[in-house]
Amino acid sequence: MADNVCLNDIPLGECAVVKKIGSGCAIRRRLMDIGVVKNTKIECVGISPLGDPRAYLIKGAVIAIRAADCADIAVTNAGEGNGHN
Repeated sequence: MADNVCLNDIPLGECAVVKKIGSGCAIRRRLMDIGVVKNTKIECVGISPLGDPRAYLIKGAVIAIRAADCADIAVTNAGEGNGHN
């Protein structure tokens, strides 16, 4: 995975680190409330059968987030996941 991609680009089982949540993100406050903030490690732990939403491990909790809500979340590669944040 290349550096500086959106959250949707994380392959299943891999981790990324949040670099920025775009100001245009409609649910920016809610994402921040659940722990999606700068320098947070996020692991993709599941993808629904149709590809949307995806499940992410964020600070010990698994959260499903729709692709439209992930589009403004810039992340960078953190490698393979191991379930620890």
